[in-house]
Amino acid sequence: MPLPHRNSAQKDRILVAASKLFAHQGYHGTSTREIARVAEVSENTLFRHFDRKEELFWSALRSRASAVSLRRDIVEGISDCDGPEVLLPRIIGYLSDILNFAPDLLRLIAVAFLEMQWKADAFSDECLLPAFSAIDKYLAMSVQRGTVRNLDPTMVTAALTTMVLVHPWLSQHTSPDRTIYADSRDVERACTAFWLDVLAPTTTPNARPAVPAGTNPSC
Repeated sequence: MPLPHRNSAQKDRILVAASKLFAHQGYHGTSTREIARVAEVSENTLFRHFDRKEELFWSALRSRASAVSLRRDIVEGISDCDGPEVLLPRIIGYLSDILNFAPDLLRLIAVAFLEMQWKADAFSDECLLPAFSAIDKYLAMSVQRGTVRNLDPTMVTAALTTMVLVHPWLSQHTSPDRTIYADSRDVERACTAFWLDVLAPTTTPNARPAVPAGTNPSC
C-alpha cells in the first residue's frame, strides 16, 4: 500500500530538482544524472517516471505554471465588470506575486523559448495565453465602456506585464540611490497609480469609443 505514496514523493522530488536545475542552468546545460543526484534518486528511477529528458522538462515547467492561473478575485472582477480602480491593483498584485514567489517559473519560460522553441508555442497557448487573454479582453471591454482610454488593449497588457516584471530589476540597477520603495507592495501601489493615470479616460465614461476589430465586449 505505501508504494504509490513513495512513488509520488519521488516524482515530486524529481520535478522540484529538475525545475531548479533547468531554470538556472538551461535545458542543454542540465543532465538527468545531475537531476537524479539532487532529487536523491537513481537515474533509473528518474526514467521510470519520465521516459525522456524532454518530457521531464515540460513536466517540470507545467508543474510550476499553475502560478500563472488568474486568481479567483480577478476572474470574478472581470465577470462583474469591476472598474479599473478596483481590478487594476489586483492584476498588478497578481503579476508581482509571480515575480516574487515564482522566479524559477520565469526562468523556465525563458529557457523554453530560447532552447525549446519548437514546443514553446504550444505550452504558451495552453498555460500562458488564457490568463493574459482574459486581461486583454477586460481592457477591451473597459475601452468599450469608456472607463479607460481608447488604447490597444494587447499593447497595454504587454506593457503593463513587462513593467511589473522588469521594473524592480531595472530600478535596482539603474538608480539604486533613488530607490524609494519600502517593499514589493509599495512598488505595486506605485505601478497601480502610474497605470491608472495612463489609462484615465479622455472622454466621458460610457461614451462608447471604438475598439480594435475582432473584440467582442460583453459588459
